[in-house]
Amino acid sequence: MTDETYMRRAIVLAERGAGWTSPNPMVGAVIVKDGRIIGEGWHRRYGEAHAERNALQSCTESPVGAVLYVTLEPCCHHGKQPPCTDAILEAGIRRVAVGSGDPNPLVVGKGVELLRSHGVTVDTGVLKEECDALNPVFFHFIQTKRPYVVIKYAMTMDGKIATRTGDSQWITGEAARQRVHQDRHRYSAIMAGVGTVLADDPLLTCRMEGGKNPVRIICDSHLRTPPDSRVVRTAREVPTILAAAAPPPECRKALEDAGCQVWDLPGPEGRVDLNALMDRLGARGIDSVLLEGGGELNWAALHSGIVQKVQAYIAPKLFGGTAAKSPIAGLGVETPAQAVRLVRTTVTQIGEDFLLESQVETDVHGDR
Repeated sequence: MTDETYMRRAIVLAERGAGWTSPNPMVGAVIVKDGRIIGEGWHRRYGEAHAERNALQSCTESPVGAVLYVTLEPCCHHGKQPPCTDAILEAGIRRVAVGSGDPNPLVVGKGVELLRSHGVTVDTGVLKEECDALNPVFFHFIQTKRPYVVIKYAMTMDGKIATRTGDSQWITGEAARQRVHQDRHRYSAIMAGVGTVLADDPLLTCRMEGGKNPVRIICDSHLRTPPDSRVVRTAREVPTILAAAAPPPECRKALEDAGCQVWDLPGPEGRVDLNALMDRLGARGIDSVLLEGGGELNWAALHSGIVQKVQAYIAPKLFGGTAAKSPIAGLGVETPAQAVRLVRTTVTQIGEDFLLESQVETDVHGDR
């Protein structure tokens, strides 16, 4: 078996922490001795033991002289858990194979250096691309202190998110909708506009068995969210934030009395300042946002530079209709050269539908 084989197993283990580790990264670890796996572990939940310590604890025999495969550089600082480098040295591990480097300013190569200074052989960059793909949210959040934002929408092959009457349920099939609930579990928050609330009265919760609900964020400049809407009626059960720009006092009190948090974040043209919203969410430790808005909010998010990823679910259907809505509305760009460029696109078939996922071509600060 090769280094890549064992690292792929560590990647599979790391994925088991999806939705539970944020704002920490997903990490998996495998311990191999004499060509046999003797221990495995992953970071299960935020605040609990890291992958390396879980793997060491699971060992079926002494790990002295073994090789540790870990998807992310071991930490070397005290946080909610003690340094993993201490545990590795105490266990007598002779070699460590690392997938991703850790951009955390408290680490950034220090974990590798510490191990090497104590005589441990360390090889870096093993399946780096696959390991990096585990944690785009963590990498973005640790460097910017702002959430990683994913725009998600479902559309027909002629680019419609609803019929000319506004009917949108359902464009995609059951398998694709189940995948959406997995992402609602994976990401820390879900965001929509008040137009979506008024049109569909959604719950914006995760209906995946064993999943967790994301924090709900409604962009509602003038607090038009009805007190009897489902997001308000369940606000004491699922944290709900209403981001406003000019909230009427009487509406604010009624919604806060119902359990909602109202954030006053005025921006240009009397609308919510989305960049200020991202700063405040980041300060709250919310590391990721799944944006399930309509065309206006999607354009505003792209135009403000807060989006890192786009997910387009495409159904093999045609709605037609000049008045039927498309996923990105707003003013739009004037020339093709001004387009928001997407890179590193992948295509996945889910049932009869297709999921296209692309990164927005930006730097870590969201500047195009």
